[in-house]
Amino acid sequence: MGTGVSAAFGRLAAGVGCAALLAGLGGCKVAGASGSSGDGGGAHGPERGGGADGTRVDPAAWAKWGLTPMRPAPAPPADKPIKLSRKGPAKVFSAVPTKEKIVFITIDDGAEKDPKFVEMARELRVPFSMFLMDDAVRTNYGYFKPLQALGNHIQNHTLNHPVMRSLGPEGQKRQICGDQSILERQYATKPFLFRPPYGAYNLATQEAAAACGIHGIALWHESMQIHDMQYDDPAKKLHPGDIVLAHFRGPKELKGSTMTQMFAAMLKKIHKQGFAVARLEDYVRPPA
Repeated sequence: MGTGVSAAFGRLAAGVGCAALLAGLGGCKVAGASGSSGDGGGAHGPERGGGADGTRVDPAAWAKWGLTPMRPAPAPPADKPIKLSRKGPAKVFSAVPTKEKIVFITIDDGAEKDPKFVEMARELRVPFSMFLMDDAVRTNYGYFKPLQALGNHIQNHTLNHPVMRSLGPEGQKRQICGDQSILERQYATKPFLFRPPYGAYNLATQEAAAACGIHGIALWHESMQIHDMQYDDPAKKLHPGDIVLAHFRGPKELKGSTMTQMFAAMLKKIHKQGFAVARLEDYVRPPA
């Protein structure tokens, strides 16, 4: 969970919208880097889809969801801009170093399991990364498998969404390693990225992630909140390489809106600023 607002813990304590979020209504990024460069604008190819592989998509499929097709992301570089290492604590990042007008969508938790979103993902082929929490997904592990089969990677988001910095080293390891074991067993994949709930982490979090076989911690610069996007940038602009946060949420959490409506609104905002959507894992090199 998260709001995408970069803030120090002092701001969190000061209650800039974060106290309620930590109480369970959302989240607040309270540690990690912020700031990036770039601008909006740009044209879009009308006949291409938004898939990271440049898959051609029928414009009628996009129109079905109230969207104009996005241009495809460029091919990812052979030399991955983010390189993870087995040595030392897990590397923390909130954007990918690139000059390309691309952003990366990440979706957290897994509480909402709307079959319409699977249909939407299959038709649009817009890539995203799923940071899944076992407490949210365990009611239906199978829901996420068709999304995974489309090329969307599954990553780690703890067992039950605690504020990691409130736990000791062993408690943090239990959260990360426990979720890791379940995700490996259920989805036959080994996550190599971790997202700390609320964006709150410390050195013990980085060390625990590394001990669990995860060497990258992915934060964010923007987050999607129903119909609006929250930005780290006061100018409310996306920047090349930004990571965007969203959640698997439904009408109860989205004030009557559906998961597909939220996702469509997010794509419109990305499209309007002239950006394409790329797959985060295509820009990250796991340890050999």
